[in-house]
Amino acid sequence: MTRHQHQQRHISETPATHFLKIHGIAFTEHAYEYIEHGGAQHSAQVLGLDPSTVIKTLVMQDQDAHPLLVLMHGNRLVSTKNLARQIGAKSVQPCKPEVATRHSGYLIGGTSPFATRKSMPVYIEQSILALPEIAINGGRRGFLIGIDPQVCVSLMGAVPIQCALIE
Repeated sequence: MTRHQHQQRHISETPATHFLKIHGIAFTEHAYEYIEHGGAQHSAQVLGLDPSTVIKTLVMQDQDAHPLLVLMHGNRLVSTKNLARQIGAKSVQPCKPEVATRHSGYLIGGTSPFATRKSMPVYIEQSILALPEIAINGGRRGFLIGIDPQVCVSLMGAVPIQCALIE
């Protein structure tokens, strides 16, 4: 192994980590080599994490194109029908990548729920809140942060929902 491989890569601050620091929230940093379309399953595998503890941040929109964030287990899909029913929308669908980036301020694959460009309602799969710690995007591709899932509720007002489908 080279000397470089022994050193932990330090990630420069992102809007998400800055936001957490100014609110006094403790988190750990986990860098990995990002691959296109690897998603939460890839990051869980390379970091040695349980895929259910790696949380996806999904930018979606309702029938009126109002954006919202959904936090979901890395090994689950969102039932948009169940989600729409629970939030009182006629329908919900994922945003196109360029629209998601415009709303969040983050690139797809690097979307953090913290410090988004546009303020959006946040919904979190209820079972995530039972986990002692989650790994969620820290605002850059190839960068997860380890954090207490309750922070999503206390800091962002995330509303617990049940809309997971098993992949």
